[in-house]
Amino acid sequence: MMGLLIGWLEPINGAEFLLAGLLVFTIELPVYLLLKQLIKRDRPCDRFADVTPQITPADKFSLPSGHAAAAFVFATLLSVYYPAFMLPAYTLAALIALARVFLGVHYPSDIIAGALLGLLSAVIGLNLLELF
Repeated sequence: MMGLLIGWLEPINGAEFLLAGLLVFTIELPVYLLLKQLIKRDRPCDRFADVTPQITPADKFSLPSGHAAAAFVFATLLSVYYPAFMLPAYTLAALIALARVFLGVHYPSDIIAGALLGLLSAVIGLNLLELF
């Protein structure tokens, strides 16, 4: 939603930011879905009786964290196009990722994998965008 607002309202880099976001998420999302189905790691709330989820997970498997991946994709895009927002963007991304652990639906390694997936997807997508 925020990407659409930036693309629509920000006259200098908004359209390119939106295009970059669409490209990067086109890379990240299928890789995320493929990894979930290949790895099939149970969520902590499904594996341990003493872990009670604070939310209902969107799917069955935990690795990688899609929320962490998306948050780090967005933080990376913001940092590239609007460097002044780098610190708050990555801070928020880290908090989103950590919240998934505290909610009982991810292991710390899930959010690290998600963050790496988001960062790598952003770097690959932004480099592809520069080629064209």
